[in-house]
Amino acid sequence: MGKYDSLKLENQVCFPLYALSREVIKLYKPLLEPFDLTYTQYITMMVIWEEKKILFKDLGSRLFLDSGTLTPVLKKLEAKGLVTKYRNKDDDRVVTVEITQKGMELKEKIAKVPEDMYKSFKGDREKLMELKKLLDDLLQEDSK
Repeated sequence: MGKYDSLKLENQVCFPLYALSREVIKLYKPLLEPFDLTYTQYITMMVIWEEKKILFKDLGSRLFLDSGTLTPVLKKLEAKGLVTKYRNKDDDRVVTVEITQKGMELKEKIAKVPEDMYKSFKGDREKLMELKKLLDDLLQEDSK
């Protein structure tokens, strides 16, 4: 192995993850456009649909997003009337994000997207589920 082999793109674990992530997000784009959502807004809404009400910091943790990334996403979702944000009256550093009625109605309309996404995936479904499990395991280990 040469001195600079570790710098070759084909030897990087991160690159196929990055490339596959971009491809998956590209597949989501036409599915989410009718709902005027980006992929990041969509995954944010997924957590909020599940929780109904969640602390900003917990939402960021669930999504592996820092506040600099999550804040503009929530501002746009709030401007669309899908969520509300408010500060804790006892501690204004604590921000809560809550689903709105319009946000709940969107959940009904968008419920078919995961199934449509799964159908649009051209690869081996078993490998996809195996990859998901491996990535989940790695994320769990990394967040410890």
